[in-house]
Amino acid sequence: MPRIHCLNNISAKGTDQLPDSYELTDALEDADGILVRSAALHDTAFPEQLLAIARAGAGVNNIPLDRCAQEGIVVFNTPGANANAVKELVLCGMLLASRGIVGGIQWCAENAGDPEIGKSAEKAKKQFAGKEIMGKKLGVIGLGAIGALVANAALDLGMDVYGYDPYVSVGAAWRLDPRVKFVGDLDELCAMCDYLTIHVPAMESTKGMIGAAQLAVMKDDAVFLNFSRDSLVDEEALVEALEGGTLGCYVTDFATPVIVKAPNTIVIPHLGASTEEAEENCAVMAVQQIVDFIDNGNVKNSVNYPAVSLGARKEGCQRGVALLAVGDNADSVSAFVDAVAQVKPVASSASGVKGGFGIVEFDVQGALTNAEADALRGGSGVLRLRLL
Repeated sequence: MPRIHCLNNISAKGTDQLPDSYELTDALEDADGILVRSAALHDTAFPEQLLAIARAGAGVNNIPLDRCAQEGIVVFNTPGANANAVKELVLCGMLLASRGIVGGIQWCAENAGDPEIGKSAEKAKKQFAGKEIMGKKLGVIGLGAIGALVANAALDLGMDVYGYDPYVSVGAAWRLDPRVKFVGDLDELCAMCDYLTIHVPAMESTKGMIGAAQLAVMKDDAVFLNFSRDSLVDEEALVEALEGGTLGCYVTDFATPVIVKAPNTIVIPHLGASTEEAEENCAVMAVQQIVDFIDNGNVKNSVNYPAVSLGARKEGCQRGVALLAVGDNADSVSAFVDAVAQVKPVASSASGVKGGFGIVEFDVQGALTNAEADALRGGSGVLRLRLL
């Protein structure tokens, strides 16, 4: 019976998806799978039998991806499950920054004791008037699940939308409204837009991708929104731009000691994916993915192993799943398939390589003996072999 351990409060809408053959366990050391949201796992020792970790959310910087891959643990995330919640908050952030709403609300609270507050407000409101977003240029940096939703919604609000994403996938391109205009240079996008919003994953290659050079070419009254990760922005350069008046406003979902003290900022306490609906969607998707892997060996939305799927198991065949450390030798994946074929006829197989690690999912006619399985486990680079 597979055991699942929850490291955070996971929506019951998700855990209710677990089959009757599964059980939840409070003991990490007994777990075959882990469901997690924000708990930090970098210093966590994982049990030997742990097969998978599913993050109920998109970001995985709280999980040691390389170590998990080396230990034969597949890590999943749930891209797109919380996209609508983040999209709505991004739109909210644009409106908050455009219309002086935050300052206006603060003014009303500060003047709550004024018996003539209605008349006073008529005199004070000019300082909070702001401007409309209709007809303004929005630059969307990163056109994945969230970026595409933001771009399409902004078009419906009458904005002129430009997108930058050198790695945009075919699927993402299909989701985009054809009215979105592509810009191939990030600095060019920053220079031309009234509003800029960033939606890229936090990785070493994207750390500080919005730095002094990009901030220098932005319009003096531009609004920059960051609902992805604080590490994507060079905070020192950002504060300098805000203090020097060369950036109009910074709206972010990430409170840091530096940013909360900076002028012309709207700082939100990480509410992007915190709606009940988003948490339910992420939990359901995380559970479905981890169950499909444990039961069928299929991998979808893994961040440290490639995607593979043979669908449901075939009658009269035994399903096997091998996790391999292949390094630069992608041929070792096909070599493992050949090794299986020398033992039993292979009815079907699927394989892939990602970041130096590979997966081979196969169906063999009949069933492998323990001795045959052990011989395959002893092959070069085999981290884990499961027979289902």
